[in-house]
Formats: sequence, C-alpha cells, structure tokens
Amino acid sequence: MSVSGQNTVKKAGPVGSWNFEAPYAPQGYQSGTIAVSLADKKYSASMAFAGNSSPMAAEKVSVVNDSIFFSVYVEGQDVSIKLKLEDAAKMTGKAIYTEGEVPLTLTKATEVKSQK
Repeated sequence: MSVSGQNTVKKAGPVGSWNFEAPYAPQGYQSGTIAVSLADKKYSASMAFAGNSSPMAAEKVSVVNDSIFFSVYVEGQDVSIKLKLEDAAKMTGKAIYTEGEVPLTLTKATEVKSQK
C-alpha cells in the first residue's frame, strides 16, 4: 500500500490592483493603475492614469500562461498592452501605439486592511 500526496502550490495570477510606471511615456501617461479581475472564468481589466480618476475599460483581454494582453483607447488611438507576470508582486511589459513602444513596470498594490 502506498500513499502519495500532491503538493499544490497556487500559481500567482494577474488578478488584483497594480500600480504602473512608464517613465518613457508622454507627459501625463507615465503612471497610474491597472485593475484586473476574473468573473465567470472571464478576465476583465481597466486602466487609469495618475491624476485622472475615471478608469478606461480594456478590450480584448486575454490571459495566456503568465502573460496578459489587452487594449485601451487613449486619445483617439488603440494602445496594445502586453504584460508578463514576473512573480506575485511584479509584472513587466510594454504599451504599443503609433509612436512606438513604451516599457511598463507594474507592482501589486498593497491591500489596506480595514481597522475596526
């Protein structure tokens, strides 16, 4: 008789709130937040730039292995976002638009615990 156990480690995923930095992006688009959620086995995302409180809904959101892809419409043009999960707290990638590519670095936003 033998007993075998499986050690299941939950793989980090893109779901959550992320702060992004894009130092080479045009002024006003260099930082902000990206929120990724999962409901009914379907991913959705939104992106907001610092100083602008209204997030833009992402389109064509897809997650493949440790990467997430989506597009947002910014000032009349489609911007493709490609991100790769480095670990549970960091993603790197790029934003691709008509002027070229801009590197992105994302860090997971720390959750604030409510105090009673």
